[in-house]
Amino acid sequence: MEESDSEKKTEKENLGPRVEPPLGEPEGSLGWAVPNTAMKKKVLLMGKSGSGKTSMRSIIFANYIARDTRRLGATIDVEHSHVRFLGNLVLNLWDCGGQDTFMENYFTSQRDNIFRNVEVLIYVFDVESRELEKDMHYYQSCLEAILQNSPEAKIFCLVHKMDLVQEDQRDLIFKEREEDLRRLSRPLECSCFRTSIWDETLYKAWSSIVYQLIPNVQQLEMNLRNFAEIIEADEVLLFERATFLVISHYQCKEQRDAHRFEKISNIIKQFKLSCSKLAASFQSMEVRNSNFAAFIDIFTSNTYVMVVMSDPSIPSAATLINIRNARKHFEKLERVDGPKQCLLMR
Repeated sequence: MEESDSEKKTEKENLGPRVEPPLGEPEGSLGWAVPNTAMKKKVLLMGKSGSGKTSMRSIIFANYIARDTRRLGATIDVEHSHVRFLGNLVLNLWDCGGQDTFMENYFTSQRDNIFRNVEVLIYVFDVESRELEKDMHYYQSCLEAILQNSPEAKIFCLVHKMDLVQEDQRDLIFKEREEDLRRLSRPLECSCFRTSIWDETLYKAWSSIVYQLIPNVQQLEMNLRNFAEIIEADEVLLFERATFLVISHYQCKEQRDAHRFEKISNIIKQFKLSCSKLAASFQSMEVRNSNFAAFIDIFTSNTYVMVVMSDPSIPSAATLINIRNARKHFEKLERVDGPKQCLLMR
């Protein structure tokens, strides 16, 4: 399918020779050039003005902390950014301004340009919006355009600013909103998440979204499982290096905290930002107590790995050597066009 002139212009402006970010800026930061050979996935970020779209994008991809998003202004029309993710995969992110005039234009004069070749639609709802009926109307208009132009696109709805809802009411309100959204989305399927920029729920939602875009994720998971079994780990997690979103994991034992992944993402990313302010870079960490040892280390050029061990007879040096020895294999797996090999048990 041919691209419109505006899409070609956007690619020409945003893609080009690879450049190194300044000290402290990760490769996934917004605006850095990426190779023209990259596999691009178009992601639409939509919702009414003031719903929190740009704030969440800035926290996940541009290293903002929650309190700093207050200085962000309203998005005018569409802001394009290309985010390099796992080597050859590039998220072509379209942050669409939510003012009424812009929204109407998206469904009329810009309809084909906006909704064509979309891999993922992320629609953000302000849970305390006083114009819920209008919000739902715009959402349905988005779905109609998606069904017409990109019927295979995956749909995600984020019920945002949940921190403003009383804690004892959050489950009920989210469940009601989720049921309404799933009913309105038919015949398309939508996945719903409750989110807030002030806790780990934002990382849970975006990890789930990005997971759907990784082309060889099953191969990655199979090899991660083999790696965990070879080194006798309780659990292994793979994080994208810049955003620290969880992209794959394997666990041998049940864990008590179902939200531990996104909590770790949030904590470590904040620590990484603190390091960068001191012109230092975060490379690795070991946490140990009487029950377990957890190792977080650079794994490949695009990932960190976390390995959790509970066997006290396995020394730290052995685990670190195993992580080092597995790096080259997982580097090959990350390349979209790379060889599809398997880490074998011995």
